[in-house]
Amino acid sequence: MTDHEPAGRTGTGIDAEASLRRPGKIIALHLNYPSRIAQRGRAPEQPSYFLKPSTSVASSGGVIERPAGTELLAFEGEIALVIGSVAKNVAREDAWSHVAAVTAANDFGVYDLRWADKGSNLRSKGGDGFTPLGPRLIDARSVDPAALRIRTWVDGVLVQDDTTAELAFTFDQLVADLSELITLEEGDVILTGTPAGSSVVAPGQTVEVEVDAPGAAGAPSSGRLVTSVVEGRVAPGAHGAGPKVDDLQRAEAWGSPEAAGIPAAPKPFELTASLREKLASVGTATLSAQLRKRGLDNVTIDGVHPTHPGERMIGRARTLRFIPNREDLFESHGGGFNAQKRAFDSLGEGDVLVIEARGEAGTGTVGDILALRAQVLGAAGIVTDGGIRDLATVAALTIPAYSQGGHPAVLGRRHVPWDTDLTIACGGTAVQPGDVIVGDDDGVLVIPPRYVEEVVEAAIVQEREEQYIAEQVAAGESVDGLYPMNATWKKRYEEARER
Repeated sequence: MTDHEPAGRTGTGIDAEASLRRPGKIIALHLNYPSRIAQRGRAPEQPSYFLKPSTSVASSGGVIERPAGTELLAFEGEIALVIGSVAKNVAREDAWSHVAAVTAANDFGVYDLRWADKGSNLRSKGGDGFTPLGPRLIDARSVDPAALRIRTWVDGVLVQDDTTAELAFTFDQLVADLSELITLEEGDVILTGTPAGSSVVAPGQTVEVEVDAPGAAGAPSSGRLVTSVVEGRVAPGAHGAGPKVDDLQRAEAWGSPEAAGIPAAPKPFELTASLREKLASVGTATLSAQLRKRGLDNVTIDGVHPTHPGERMIGRARTLRFIPNREDLFESHGGGFNAQKRAFDSLGEGDVLVIEARGEAGTGTVGDILALRAQVLGAAGIVTDGGIRDLATVAALTIPAYSQGGHPAVLGRRHVPWDTDLTIACGGTAVQPGDVIVGDDDGVLVIPPRYVEEVVEAAIVQEREEQYIAEQVAAGESVDGLYPMNATWKKRYEEARER
């Protein structure tokens, strides 16, 4: 409280100054405002809470110490509800009548300390002075709880500005929900969540929070809750957990990776329809040549042949590994819903299952039933450096497959199905989950995702040039200077393209 903003009474029987000085308990909500939920990227199904000690309460005009050795002290402007009468198992329609007043709050937290007791927030948000409240109470009977406004300023700059019109959890729901769990007593405080805009403050800065009801009679206001940030003299962790930060904590404390100065994460690779179309327009031989120019020469799955000659196979790798058969291991891993069955049953649209069989062609690694399952799930293909059982039936399916050929024997003869979705060796090359697999009559190629776009664009250019070269050779030109094209032929080619 400040001298020029006297507490008085709200007309509800609650002593304002006593309520703001030492409430019986402080219950804080994690997420509530749609803007903050969107910022966090996770939407709670139901309200969730944590407790703050009453010793964390501070008055307007006070200071908060950022503990020595920490960097991520963040403010959160919030609306605080002050309970006016005992509430236990209250109905939602009666819940608001148990709220005496609303006021401004600042739910400060040190993100450097979150790691030690996630969820409880005791270390990060329970320190002395970490819950400023006030300076004035607004009579709850004079306002619509869905028409309140919360604003926060840092050094005079407005950084949070939101209303209670579209909360995920309305105030009456919070009171009713909490009253089912615990008895809410006179003077208890509920912190109702913060909107987007919460961020980090440093020593020397000042944070102000105000709650008002601009549409209510007299536009009642809590006044500005003022807190100054100072550097603490005591570093935490002498007897327990000390500060620890990473980029995730920095991003959450500042509000976003950009605000925290963290470089944006690279966009995950996606094998789009456009990329598939481009890959389908060029041969594996051309793609292989372009990979070799980039230092990647060991990217072919050797010794395998297609069940569908003349077709292209394009997809993202999923992997399955067989180890050499050992009777005791086959007994423990070969039966039931084993790794082989799990691999096939988990395939998705556009996946290519690549199977490590150590080049062992003396047994089957997939049969007609599992191949059919892959087809039904929308998989793009199957590649094994072993054999295929029921080869004719598998070949009759629409899903393409590559193997060393047919073999009637079952797994237990040479293999134990061992594990899935890890880096494997197939046909002499390493394959990782997510690699792009391209197959045609020349064979199967493995393309690391980061190379796909530049390689396919270069391959399209190369095949366009080679088509021109073939046309010239067919017209009787010598390959000398034409294949590859020297400067003279390059110029002719460019001129021909412009026509």
